[in-house]
Amino acid sequence: MLARHKLDNLLDRFAELEHMMSANPDPASYVKLSREYAGLEPLVLKIRALVKAEEDLKGAEDLIEDPATDPEMRELAELERDELSENVERLTQDVRIGLLPKDEADTNDAILEVRAGTGGDEAALFAGDLFRMYQRYAELRGWKVEILSASEGEVGGFKEVIASVSGENVFARLKFESGVHRVQRVPATESGGRIHTSAATVAVLPQAENVDIDVQDSDLRIDTFRASGAGGQHVNTTDSAVRITHIPTGIVVAVQDERSQHKNKARAMQLLRARIYDEERERAASERTEARRLQVGSGDRSERIRTYNFPQGRVTDHRIGLTLYKLDQIIAGESLDEVIEALILDYQANLLASEEA
Repeated sequence: MLARHKLDNLLDRFAELEHMMSANPDPASYVKLSREYAGLEPLVLKIRALVKAEEDLKGAEDLIEDPATDPEMRELAELERDELSENVERLTQDVRIGLLPKDEADTNDAILEVRAGTGGDEAALFAGDLFRMYQRYAELRGWKVEILSASEGEVGGFKEVIASVSGENVFARLKFESGVHRVQRVPATESGGRIHTSAATVAVLPQAENVDIDVQDSDLRIDTFRASGAGGQHVNTTDSAVRITHIPTGIVVAVQDERSQHKNKARAMQLLRARIYDEERERAASERTEARRLQVGSGDRSERIRTYNFPQGRVTDHRIGLTLYKLDQIIAGESLDEVIEALILDYQANLLASEEA
């Protein structure tokens, strides 16, 4: 059962936000209000649709029960009642899902990290395939991807690539991608046609905003050094590379991709804030054992979450037992949403079951 007072409170808060936004608040307040407004709007629209559907259903039932209703009108009302009943049931479920506890970071942009694991050159090539999959997926959703740091493999792909992904609900869509991704295929360098197994690790961190985390300059040690490229050749002759150490946590980040020290420092700070924020979120989550239990998988980045089997054209997500024979479309980013949607639905189903319990 839905708590009606809770729905009424949400509708009242939404109306209050509309009034406050129309009262010419200062820019900082307006941004904060509009963010809350945008977060509530989809749920409020569903609540309003549910209220309307329930009113229409009551009207149809009143017609059916009224002895004065002529037979033809009653028959039409009965047909309408069946359709409205289904609509009320669907909207009730939508509202229940909308009322589930939210991850405050869901609307944040994300830092995407892909690293080659076991498998040598083949692992680096696979890491490159995964990163391009996410790039294409981001492109299809209208997101922006900016590489912050990259170390290329000897024969292609990446030993490591770190990128910023910005757009609507980026972290909400990508957060279940963290973990070990395994590939089974015949490498191009394999003359005997034997299938090799390699792996790459994906980490998705929510980007921290100024309101999320406060990093004091006094807590930072910033070192500059000369950026170097493949074979030890210097990219340039100035100390443009930046290494930042966050002293309280011991977190260290280094960026050397840009020739500008200023740009490298900005990128390093962006990455550092995300890692500090992620560490704080992990600490808080570990204290909420129930919340950890409800995650899809353990959330551990050492957990094997998915296998891409090229000879069989199959992708299997081991956390929810999902197998799709759409490897080409998924690795191209085009059908990745089918996997992500299934993970989100499983997560929501677990939360709903917990709420009911």
